[in-house]
Amino acid sequence: MADSSESIHELYDLAVVGCGPAGLAAALNGTIRKKKIILFGTDFCSPKLHHAPKIENYLGLPNITGEELRKKFLAHLQEVKLKVNQNKISGIYPEGENFTLQSRDKFFKARAVILATGVNTVKPIQRELDYLGRGVSYCATCDGPLYKDRKVIVLAYNRDGLEEANFLSEIASEVLLVPLLKEEEAARVRLNEKIKVVKGKAMGITGEMWATGVALEDQQLTADGVFIVRESVLPDQLVPGLKVGSQGIEVDRWGATNIPGVFAAGDCTGAPYQLSKATGEGQVAALSAAKYLDELKSKVKEDRPLATV
Repeated sequence: MADSSESIHELYDLAVVGCGPAGLAAALNGTIRKKKIILFGTDFCSPKLHHAPKIENYLGLPNITGEELRKKFLAHLQEVKLKVNQNKISGIYPEGENFTLQSRDKFFKARAVILATGVNTVKPIQRELDYLGRGVSYCATCDGPLYKDRKVIVLAYNRDGLEEANFLSEIASEVLLVPLLKEEEAARVRLNEKIKVVKGKAMGITGEMWATGVALEDQQLTADGVFIVRESVLPDQLVPGLKVGSQGIEVDRWGATNIPGVFAAGDCTGAPYQLSKATGEGQVAALSAAKYLDELKSKVKEDRPLATV
């Protein structure tokens, strides 16, 4: 049911990032409220649910397996003709009263956003966040042109990182690739012969005012810039300015974040990590987003100048 053919020129009412129970519930309820939805997720929505041998506390469905419930969720989306867009979102930025969602070299636009990215297990390496935007980047397509004819390091935690290294090899004078994924996964991507592979565990970013390298366990690499490519991005790096506490994204009772038009639901907002909580918060966030969109539409009408004769 996955699809990635949506036009990047369309303006959606609501973009839902994440296709676990919270994201699916949000997309479904947004659709029921007659909003134009785009749902971003992986090619296999909710592996966590898939691996659950039995779910005993989901009201009305006793002793159902996680996989059975996952299929029911996806079947419900098919009923309302909702598809999953597999473009990985690497950044969400306000643009007037709308938002631009970036995925490598593609851009999507929406009036409101719901984050349902699940529990984020990303652990930044030492000083990574200190240098973000100052020599450290998560997107080669976005920032690669800044390093034309310069030396860069790519820390690749997945296959996308290897592809980003190939992309950068056509721009930079030298690319040092540190593969941090399983060897069998790395073997599936053919690397440009210009890329130099350096094996080791990344410990931290080095530099002074600007990042100038990466410290591995047994050696020091130097470069003009560092690209870090992982499966997911920290929420406050995905949406600059987003308020995140020790438990997760900070939201109010209605799923609203500190950024108007951005809502969050599910495990990314903190414990308890329960299925019913996730689906319930997804519904609440969708209702809140729908209300926000309706109010936005009313404001536009009120601000429109009266016709003169």
